[in-house]
Amino acid sequence: MTSAPDAADLGFDLDVSDVDAVADRRDELAAAVRDHAGTVAYQLAKLQGGEYGRKTVSTAGGDWTIKHEAGELEFLLFSPTRGADTYVVSTKQPPDPSGLAAALDDYPAMIAAWNEYVASLSGVLDDVSAEFPAPVSTDGVVAERDRVLDSIRETCGVIAGEIHRYEADDYGSFTARVDGDRWELKWDEGAVSYLRVGGSGGVYLLSQYEAPSAADVREYADHFAGFVEAYNEYVDDLESDLATVST
Repeated sequence: MTSAPDAADLGFDLDVSDVDAVADRRDELAAAVRDHAGTVAYQLAKLQGGEYGRKTVSTAGGDWTIKHEAGELEFLLFSPTRGADTYVVSTKQPPDPSGLAAALDDYPAMIAAWNEYVASLSGVLDDVSAEFPAPVSTDGVVAERDRVLDSIRETCGVIAGEIHRYEADDYGSFTARVDGDRWELKWDEGAVSYLRVGGSGGVYLLSQYEAPSAADVREYADHFAGFVEAYNEYVDDLESDLATVST
């Protein structure tokens, strides 16, 4: 079996340069800038007050974007006015040595731009008053809304119980059209599940989740009487139908 030719057999007399020194220096510089820029990320997180954030500052050499997550530096991106972007710090891979060299030449200018930005905020809140008018309580509005809803709920409870007794089904609904709106009372084992006005995308006057707004209650409360009248007519029709049945 013939062995594969080596470089000498092919006529190559070339040495491959060792990149360890370059890579080591690159990693050393990247670690140093990560530590230093990490301080900026921490200060940025305190300023923005959120779990995530970013800030771009500009220098004569380009734009720098620093991004943090919970105060920890996530990446530092240098976008020079000419040339390709360089992620000086990232969670994916170390920067290209030449890109890192160009970025670090501009890095002091980035820190100066950051310091100028922070200085521009000094005193910006000095004349802002922390004295605010007292908010008005909604207790009165809520009490009136609940008073009306309690009355509607009580009436609907009677209707649900009566229909449940008549229909003899655990689940069901009664619908009626009042002043152009579709009203639906749904019951579950004789108890009110919901009262909805306006179809599937309508307003829930009664539900198991949350109360309607006072404005919605005001809009539909007067029309609820029409819904009750529609139910009464429905019962009257049933009684008339049964009255014609001979035994």
